[in-house]
Amino acid sequence: MFKLKNLLLTITLFFSLVSSAQEFEYNYSFFSNSAMTGDYFFSKTTGSDGSFIKNVNGKLPVNDSVFHTPGNSLELNYRNAPGGKWQATLFRQEKRGMDHFTKAAFLTFWIRVTSGNDLPAVQLMRKDSSLTSAITISPVKAKTWQRVSIPMASMKDFDVNQPENCIAVVFSQKNNQENSENTIFIDDIVFLPKEKSEPVSVVPVILSATGFALHVDITWGKITDKNIQLVKIYRSEDGKLYKPVGIQQPYINRYADFAGISGKKFFYKISFLNSNFEETELSAGVSATTRQMTDDELLTMVQEASFRYYWEGAELTSGMAKENIPGRHNMIASGASGFGIMALIAGTERKFITREESVERFTKIVNFLEKAETFHGVFPHFMDGPSGKVETFFGKRDNGADLVETSFLLQGLLAARQYFSGTNPQEKLIRDKITAIWEKTEWDWFRQFPDSKFLYWHWSPDQGWVINHRLIGWNETMVTYLLAIASPTHAVPAAMYYSGWANQDSTGIKYRSNWGQTEDGSHYTNGNTYFGIKLDVGVSNGGPLFFTHYSYMGYDPHFITDKYTNYFFNNQNIALINYRYCVQNPKKYKGYGEAAWGLTASDGPFDYSADEPVAWQDCGKIAPTGAISSFPYTPTESMRALKNYYFNYGKFHRLFVQ
Repeated sequence: MFKLKNLLLTITLFFSLVSSAQEFEYNYSFFSNSAMTGDYFFSKTTGSDGSFIKNVNGKLPVNDSVFHTPGNSLELNYRNAPGGKWQATLFRQEKRGMDHFTKAAFLTFWIRVTSGNDLPAVQLMRKDSSLTSAITISPVKAKTWQRVSIPMASMKDFDVNQPENCIAVVFSQKNNQENSENTIFIDDIVFLPKEKSEPVSVVPVILSATGFALHVDITWGKITDKNIQLVKIYRSEDGKLYKPVGIQQPYINRYADFAGISGKKFFYKISFLNSNFEETELSAGVSATTRQMTDDELLTMVQEASFRYYWEGAELTSGMAKENIPGRHNMIASGASGFGIMALIAGTERKFITREESVERFTKIVNFLEKAETFHGVFPHFMDGPSGKVETFFGKRDNGADLVETSFLLQGLLAARQYFSGTNPQEKLIRDKITAIWEKTEWDWFRQFPDSKFLYWHWSPDQGWVINHRLIGWNETMVTYLLAIASPTHAVPAAMYYSGWANQDSTGIKYRSNWGQTEDGSHYTNGNTYFGIKLDVGVSNGGPLFFTHYSYMGYDPHFITDKYTNYFFNNQNIALINYRYCVQNPKKYKGYGEAAWGLTASDGPFDYSADEPVAWQDCGKIAPTGAISSFPYTPTESMRALKNYYFNYGKFHRLFVQ
């Protein structure tokens, strides 16, 4: 009995630990690299009364040749004048899902002085724009990179356990009364939990290097040493002289080096850095040669890279898709996982992985899903991978079922059920478990009441229908009605397609006119002509492009025709309207045109937005997914965009997560 009790206690503790697995904690960073050359977008400069700081349109210049870690640093070229004041504010770029951080015990950055030594004061900016007390930087040796470490205990009213309350680092002129000219460079500004880091003893090894048209993709093994903070990439053109060209986060085991030259052999080595930027020895060298590529090869390159996001970037326990990378490491998104399942099928068919590898991953996925938390058979929007429990990432009201995200997941699963048609036990198990998931989904529950015209998006186990969002098209949710009507166990009447999705009474009219800010398409049907193209169905002139993508991953829109339109041609017209709007570019945004188009939903510099080809919802943000995901509708226009993004803008991707 004693042994049994201890065994039960051990099991209970184990599952308790699994269900509360600690989320990955990021160091709270203000600057590592600027993604673009010229000026740093997330900065602001001011100067007065004879004091001045060099700027580009009011922002700090970026220097691509002087840096502590590749590929750039911030240049502070300033003149101090008696009674004057200059200031440079570096705002932290927030990224969705990066919301767990290490303790901010020290503010550290690297500085290089090239002329003068009248160093600035340093302050932190809180969320209300107030500033902490100023800290003076001690003199440093000229023309060499040196680390500055400021204990946060020296800053008044700063909580080291909540670094997210700090939105910016501010450099400014000290209160001196002397004229001086100074030039310094600043790099790698970050909060750290401790001042010293353990050395890294692991010797890095590059596993592969593959050349493409203008870049080389290199990979290394998964990093498990928590003292490794960065991977540093070196490139050589002769196999002898290596220069640093990039850095990568330790949780990603590849780097795309955009060398920008085709038909050339390059050599690579890597090293590991700890948080003090102490460096290991370099790996052995590998080489790869860039080459000319056909259009079909370019498409395969993009498809395989997209596939890797889901294959290599999956959450470890479930094998499913994370909401975004970088972001929460444990949190998975149901809808994104449906799209990821489609990518895995395509990757299997294209032989990016073997069928056996694919079966192993799908077995992990369905085993996870059959045990994950559901509500009337419907999955939540977000789940914790280690535990399978709902994750309230969008707030406390969103703590239950999400019918739309479940629809995106199920269309992927049903495609997988059809794809894995083998007679072996492994593929049969996948099919059987998908069928069980499909059949337990209670679509009819989400009518809310028996004679409802609509399906409802959310249901909470403790708050019921508090969000109360009716599913009304035109938008991304057609697939929900198609699947609900097709359910073998919990179907809704087929008439709900017209009473709900294509609703034309006052409820539907008000819903559409509110979000579209127009009467165009408020009756579901549209009939207007935009940029020379007639639109049968759609609010305004079609909305963001993801409306034409999300519901048609499993269903072929060629074969979806109702009494209003055929949805392949309707979607194609929406894509063409979007394209022509961007070509016309009424708001005169830089970069828009025949080879840069596609307004849709995505994260932007500051926040998520669902951009549309209308002035009030055009934020100047082109998401590459817009045009590239529209290939089935606009192959010529989409290929033109793909080539532009790769050949003309690929170099700016070198500093992003690859």
